[in-house]
Amino acid sequence: MALATRPDWDQVMVDIVDYVRQYEITSPLAYETARHCLIDTLGCGLEALEYPACTKLLGPIVPGTVVPHGARVPGTQYQLDPVQAAFNIGAMIRWLDFNDTWLAAEWGHPSDNLGGILAVADWLSRIAAAEGKRGPVMRDVLTAMIKAHEIQGCIALENSFNKVGLDHVVLVKAASTATVSQLLGLTREEALNALSLAWVDGQSLRTYRHAPNAGSRKSWAAGDATSRAVRLALMAGAGEMGYPSALTAPTWGFYDVLFKGRPFRFQRPYGSYVMENILFKISFPAEFHAQTAVECAMGIHQAMQALGKTDADILRITIRTHEACLRIIDKQGPLDNPADRDHCIQYMVAVPIIFGRLTAADYEDAIAADPRIDALRSKIVCVEDPAFTADYHDPEKRSIANGLRVEFNDGSALEEVVCEFPLGHKRRRKEGIPLLEAKFKTNLRRRYGAAQQQRILDASLDQQTLEAMPVREYVDLYVI
Repeated sequence: MALATRPDWDQVMVDIVDYVRQYEITSPLAYETARHCLIDTLGCGLEALEYPACTKLLGPIVPGTVVPHGARVPGTQYQLDPVQAAFNIGAMIRWLDFNDTWLAAEWGHPSDNLGGILAVADWLSRIAAAEGKRGPVMRDVLTAMIKAHEIQGCIALENSFNKVGLDHVVLVKAASTATVSQLLGLTREEALNALSLAWVDGQSLRTYRHAPNAGSRKSWAAGDATSRAVRLALMAGAGEMGYPSALTAPTWGFYDVLFKGRPFRFQRPYGSYVMENILFKISFPAEFHAQTAVECAMGIHQAMQALGKTDADILRITIRTHEACLRIIDKQGPLDNPADRDHCIQYMVAVPIIFGRLTAADYEDAIAADPRIDALRSKIVCVEDPAFTADYHDPEKRSIANGLRVEFNDGSALEEVVCEFPLGHKRRRKEGIPLLEAKFKTNLRRRYGAAQQQRILDASLDQQTLEAMPVREYVDLYVI
């Protein structure tokens, strides 16, 4: 017989909610990195607006609907309720797999949480303005981003959701729920209720990220998760009850139902570590485990040109890599769509070796139809280097190493090219940030005239100016 006595709140949920409510972020590096993350993430969303597969999913659920004081969707004319705005923003920023990345036992993209954070903050800012009140400023958005990154990233350090078949967007839902609850001014009990509802939700499977079912849902799954977080936080704020042992309840809790009975493990307390160490995708819209491989492939393209050789001269390419790369993106056989291609390391290496580039457009059907790509893919094999895998998990290194060795039909070979840390790694910040800002400027040019570009840059590239701006004023800079 089951006991109906209401349990105490699971400590994992208490720790998350108390961190969001009580912890003061004091790290200038965290705020500076959050600003860079903000502009890079919004820039990725602007680029995605060039792809009909993305834009067909955007806008209100009922066409023509406009919400008074609703959240604006950057790069568009949409003004939506915060739940749908969170989906729109979340889908845009993740569509091209070009925003930030966190790699550990679990992988993911903590900037996905910006969908819910920015939508709610903008909505609250517009309501406050209508009532003659101050409302949230962009520093509040950056603070919420730092904390969402920390929640998602710290849970990911020691807990692999992919190994039990669950998608990493479960962490987006949890982190967004906690941070959005704080922006909405929920009480501690209401925030716990909201977070428990997020864990009780049936969670997304990784089906759409892997062969033979890889597809475009992986581009909007995070938008779905962050918008669901907004919905659950609003419900909790309206008085909906929560479930204190949502994680630990025997038989019926998250651990027993979805995590093989294992409780979460933690490597470190919540602070600002994740934002300070986040990985940026600067050069290539490629799944992050392949970023260093693509860097190597670009160098190989140049070396082959100097030798007068082409892809037709290649006998074999061996990629020395880490275990996570093998599990996610080592793929042979037909690739049916862009989502399939940008999760295939062989494809992501073949394109730059042949063409000397890798852009989002290179995953589209027109480029993929070139027979040279599949011919070269068939010559590429991956092997694990246990040292690369160990360095991948080392919290002091956090490398994402790949080494490429090319052998030619005439018996000659290129010396192996190895890259341990991609351009967006913390160890390469000095080199990377100017290029990240250049990437942002390129993405602004896709949507705006010179005067509007400059207004956005003036607000975005100065830390103090950005932090002091009301959220609605900053978001309005992006309205078409």
